Amino acid sequence: MEPVVAIGLSAIFVIVLILPFRVKCIEHNLELFLFVCGIAALSLAEFAGIPGEHTGWSLPIVIEALTSPLDVVRIFGIPIGIVQIVLIAGLLLYVFYHQIQSAVTGLTDKVPISIIAAALIIVLGILASIISAILAAIILVEVVNALPLGRQAKIDVTVVACFSIGLGAGLTPLGEPLSTIVISKLAGDPYHAGFGFLMSLVGVYIVPAIIVLGLVGMFILKRHTADTTLLECLVERESIRDVVIRAGKVYLFIMALIFLGEGFRPLILAFIVSIPPAGLYWINIASAVLDNATLAAAEISPALSLTQITGALMGLLIAGGMLIPGNIPNIIASCKLGITSSEWARVGVPLGLGLMACFFALIFIPPVFS
Repeated sequence: MEPVVAIGLSAIFVIVLILPFRVKCIEHNLELFLFVCGIAALSLAEFAGIPGEHTGWSLPIVIEALTSPLDVVRIFGIPIGIVQIVLIAGLLLYVFYHQIQSAVTGLTDKVPISIIAAALIIVLGILASIISAILAAIILVEVVNALPLGRQAKIDVTVVACFSIGLGAGLTPLGEPLSTIVISKLAGDPYHAGFGFLMSLVGVYIVPAIIVLGLVGMFILKRHTADTTLLECLVERESIRDVVIRAGKVYLFIMALIFLGEGFRPLILAFIVSIPPAGLYWINIASAVLDNATLAAAEISPALSLTQITGALMGLLIAGGMLIPGNIPNIIASCKLGITSSEWARVGVPLGLGLMACFFALIFIPPVFS
């Protein structure tokens, strides 16, 4: 790859990583900022000059960016995508707003909030593998919004729950694009991956992690509810206009991630895929700001061992919870609850690094002594 292109793409990556925490107007317009950075990265990738690889702008990439948010699955021939789900769910939640608020309030009168939070984190983490990470995130934000908690408590619970949803979505091809891509790439020899492949491969790590995250959420809320100065912070009912705008923001966000992922593909092809498995695990922290499906498509292949595949997947899934652009649930939750990049990172980065360290020890250290 041309050195100038490598330097330029690296600079864009650093800008994407740092500026949302430093510049307020960027923090509050993150979708547009990432979209512009994605266009810049994709334009620069035109000049990468990697033998045998076409990088940069192409008609298929533009079509993918325009259609992917709108066409994830087809039901009776009708395309259904993330944007339609967010829009339809938002309209339904608008209609039943008061009923949802009353139901959650009634539940909090009978069950401690810390128990509700733990159950929410665990149940949605497991269900994300069946109902998709998108629907799990939409349910999450409505329940969290209805809980009688202060803003920081809601942020803490939301971030922990999005880690859980992101992990759980990796258990089946129904959960998110990353898992679908992995199954398709490993469908042939030697793994013949089917629907239950990911569950058998990483379920032993993910399911206990979801339970631990539930306990973490419980501990956090017990700490917050002990603060008698805490004031209730309820995000007011959205207008229909707000629901439509939020769906539009999600659409722009997904386009931005597709452009960023494709724009950074020269870096992935030139450097990342040649890194040893343990190093690749940590390099996959890049998933915090890049589309993890793009990274998975570049990294995962039948030539990898099960340990290598496990390490790459866990690195991608965990890091996706660290920052807002890392996962669709993060995007949906932050848009609905108004969580800024710095507020998310304050919880997500230390939690993500702690999980990364724990799973690194579980996945990579035992073989050293075997």
